[in-house]
Amino acid sequence: MNILQFGNHVNHEGWGREHLNQEELIYKCLFILVLLHRYELSEKMLSACNLLKNNLDDPKALASKDMRFCLNTIQHEWFRVSSQKSAVPAMVGDYIAAFEELSPPVLRHIINMADGNGNTALHYSVSHSNFEIVKLLLDANVCNVNHQNKAGYTPIMLAALAAVEAAKDMQIVEELFGCGDVNAKASQAGQTALMLAVSHGRIDMVKALLACGADVNIQDDEGSTALMCASEHGHVEIVKLLLAQLGCNGTLQDNDGSTALSIALEAGHKDIAVLLYAHVNFSKPQSPVSMLNVPDC
Repeated sequence: MNILQFGNHVNHEGWGREHLNQEELIYKCLFILVLLHRYELSEKMLSACNLLKNNLDDPKALASKDMRFCLNTIQHEWFRVSSQKSAVPAMVGDYIAAFEELSPPVLRHIINMADGNGNTALHYSVSHSNFEIVKLLLDANVCNVNHQNKAGYTPIMLAALAAVEAAKDMQIVEELFGCGDVNAKASQAGQTALMLAVSHGRIDMVKALLACGADVNIQDDEGSTALMCASEHGHVEIVKLLLAQLGCNGTLQDNDGSTALSIALEAGHKDIAVLLYAHVNFSKPQSPVSMLNVPDC
């Protein structure tokens, strides 16, 4: 049955509210065919996955020449499908389902495969802002969301800088933050996702990270905190957000002995300096007694 014959069948069976002209009919049929289509593993890919399944528990076998060729085949195909800017979510979902059908260990192994730069499919999906695919990967419940690439960044750190426009995409980012360690430090400079978000003025990401337990007092390899970073870059609203966090320490010093206040003054951000001075000198933590609203004895 060609597409026009299929279209005549659609019209005859009354799959729409009214009869369509030929052009409308073709578009509707194409849409239906896309919905019905399922992406399947090629014979070569399926054979490689089965070989992987049979050797996953044998480290010696995995290191063999044949298995290295097999793993290269799987990795090339998986990254082609999942990690391009133009990746198709439906295709990624079908591949994930096929891997899981073979065995959960196969699914775990393939999803967490890393390329020569240490990036996984999750790294690439976040970087490309392919949030539908990020959701599919997270829903597989096997992603190592704390895996650091060779530059020292986890998918969570990359997400702190990702371009997010839709509210539904932000919900996926928040889910990612909740799945891993938001306080992990990048291996090269010791920065956290919060520090990266702050340095780029991403107040939406700062709010999301704080809601997921990001620690405002962590210091990187140079002794800098997120508050120092916000003070240096003049991000007033972010400074206010950080200072509002319980336990935010505005007196910490970096490796040069500078504080957030001295950094703000040196950068000429007097409005931020006033906020920091007030926080350090006039914000007193409540005693355990007053926090319980019990009169002092």
